Parts: sequence; C-alpha cells; structure tokens
Amino acid sequence: MSEIIENQKMIIFQLSENEYAIPVNQVRSIEKILPITRVPNVAHFVKGVMNLRGVVTPVIDLRNRFGIKEVEYSNHSRVIIVNVEEIEVGLIVDEANDVLDIHNDNIQPSPDITKNSEVDFIGGVVNLEKRLITVIDLSKVLDRNAFLLNRLEG
Repeated sequence: MSEIIENQKMIIFQLSENEYAIPVNQVRSIEKILPITRVPNVAHFVKGVMNLRGVVTPVIDLRNRFGIKEVEYSNHSRVIIVNVEEIEVGLIVDEANDVLDIHNDNIQPSPDITKNSEVDFIGGVVNLEKRLITVIDLSKVLDRNAFLLNRLEG
C-alpha cells in the first residue's frame, strides 16, 4: 500500500496581486531573469529560450499564459525552473515569495465560478491565515498540445 503524503512543500510566487503555489519537488531552481532569445513559430506566451549554465531552456511568461496583463520585468522578477514529465521549462513570475508546508487537507478544489484561461491550470486553492493561494497544476500549464514546445527540445 502506498504511503499518503500529508504535507507538501510548496514554492509560493506572485503574479499581479495574486499568490500561486507549485510543489517544491517539481522545482529545479529559482533564477534571476537572464537574456532571452526569441524563437519563431511558438505560442505568444513562450518568450523564447535562455542559456542556463550551458543548457538551453524554454521560457514561458506565466502572465501571458494565464491571460494577465503583461508588465515590465523588475528586480523582483524571477524564472522558476520546473521539471514536469521530462519537460524542463522556465516560468517567469513577478516574485518568488516563500516556501510553505501545506497540509493536503487545506487544499480545496478550485471554484467553478470564474471563466478565464487561468482556471484551466488550477489544481486547488489554499486558504491560509488571510492568504488565498492558488495551487497550479503544472502538467496543464506545460501541456504539449497547447504550444509548440517540442520544437524547442534538443
């Protein structure tokens, strides 16, 4: 019988005024924004590729992916390098705020009341001490059918 994980460590990051979370076990590193080289014939939210310690890594702007108004990057902007189903991608976020232990019982299903592109990527919602944190389902964000990521792979 498999062991049930009761707590998950989550990286908390910010886009606009909202906080989001992804499991630490899917995160390789958090980096400052490096120069990004544009790539033709990819979806609008794929910013291009960056050279991360000798590895060419595709980069996605999560604001664009979620349909949030784009802003200029700041000193707080970060690229969260994630690995999901053998896909390694950088996710541009406004800030990477925190690492929290979140009990699985605190993750509630996403509400069905809103209609925007962000809802498709929600894995759940956590209400934690006056903070509402949206848990992201990275397998949906990085769905190969949604964009031409396979053109960027080695």
